[in-house]
Amino acid sequence: MNNINILDKYSFPKTVRSSVEGKRHYEVTGEKLKLPSVTTILGATESEEKQQSLEAWRVRVGHANALKITTEAATRGTLMHGIVEGYLLNKPILDLTANGEQAHKMASILIEKAIEGRLTNVYGIEPTLYKKGSYAGAADFIGIHDGVPIIGDWKQSNKPKREEWLRDTYRLQLAAYALAFEDMFGEPIDKGVNFICTKDFYFQEIGWEGQDFASAKSEWLKRVDQYYEIMEKKNKNLATSVE
Repeated sequence: MNNINILDKYSFPKTVRSSVEGKRHYEVTGEKLKLPSVTTILGATESEEKQQSLEAWRVRVGHANALKITTEAATRGTLMHGIVEGYLLNKPILDLTANGEQAHKMASILIEKAIEGRLTNVYGIEPTLYKKGSYAGAADFIGIHDGVPIIGDWKQSNKPKREEWLRDTYRLQLAAYALAFEDMFGEPIDKGVNFICTKDFYFQEIGWEGQDFASAKSEWLKRVDQYYEIMEKKNKNLATSVE
């Protein structure tokens, strides 16, 4: 048993995840249209430089091997998330597979380093957050961590991360969730944290707050505008081709 309080302070909406042209969207109760996920928007608006860098990596390691690496990482991350969430909910999960054994070790590090004695109140575990008519997503948790309300995400990684590598991805993802929470409940969250464990069991805690996190929120809103501009242009081109 842990000493974490799971509180029903906020009412999060029921949603259904669906795919639109292979990209994740959310059907949110009360919303007429399917809303693109935060990761869908980030992927559609990433810089050409980043796209080229990713493709260069695929070429360097081989496309088949790249797919194997990303698939293994996704599987490992899903298992790790489930184990951490089971701990928070006092519903332990046991996975005796090879991947499960590794995921258990990674989750144990996250629990020891990021949760025990630090996370006191939890308001949502995998809660759906959305900005009306704009976007939706699911944060890993919202709660009081080291006495401060935060949006938190558990991350697995093949190798340690540098903070500058995450500014255009994880940082904006957390900012997106914080903005959606504020839109839903009228309460700001001014800090987002990624808790990362590598497959070799190295722990990192990388977070953003203050002016930097405020700037991230502004940057995220620009990415949302950019996404809808891209989609509008795409739809116009499709309409023209049909004519």
